[in-house]
Amino acid sequence: MDDERRIRRVDTRRESYDHPVAIELNHTIVGAKDAEASARWLAEVLGLPEPVQAGHFWQVETANGVGLDFASVGDAEVVPQHYAFLISEEEFDEVHARLLLGDHDIWADPRQRYPGRINTNDGGRGVYFLSNDGHYLEVITRPYGSGIDQPAG
Repeated sequence: MDDERRIRRVDTRRESYDHPVAIELNHTIVGAKDAEASARWLAEVLGLPEPVQAGHFWQVETANGVGLDFASVGDAEVVPQHYAFLISEEEFDEVHARLLLGDHDIWADPRQRYPGRINTNDGGRGVYFLSNDGHYLEVITRPYGSGIDQPAG
C-alpha cells in the first residue's frame, strides 16, 4: 500500500473516533440457484424496478439505495438468510395482494405458527414468506420497537 493511501486510511480511522460517522449498508450478496430468476422474482413481488446485471450479479435496488446482489451458487445448496423490508401501508397492500394472487404461503410470525395471517406488531402490519430459493423474507410497515405490540391478526 502506498504511503498516501495508508495515511488517508489512518486519518479516516482517527476522524471516526472524534466524530460520529454515518454508516450505511450499501449492498449484500444473496445466494440463488439462478441469480437472474431470483432477482426478477423479488423485484416483481416487492414491486421494485427491474434488476440490472452487474458482472455475474443481478442487483435489485431498494428505495434507500441498498442493493441485493443475487449470485448463482451453482451446484451448492442455497443457505437460507433473512431479509426484512420496511414498506409503506400502501405498498404492504400491494405486496400482500401479489403474494396471495401468486399462491405464496404467508405467516404472521417467523416460526410459521400463524399461516395465512399478518401481524400488527408495533401498530403496523407485517408478513413473512419464503423466496423462490427458500430465503426468509419479511415486509413490515413499522420498524421494530416503534410502537405497541399487538397479537397476530
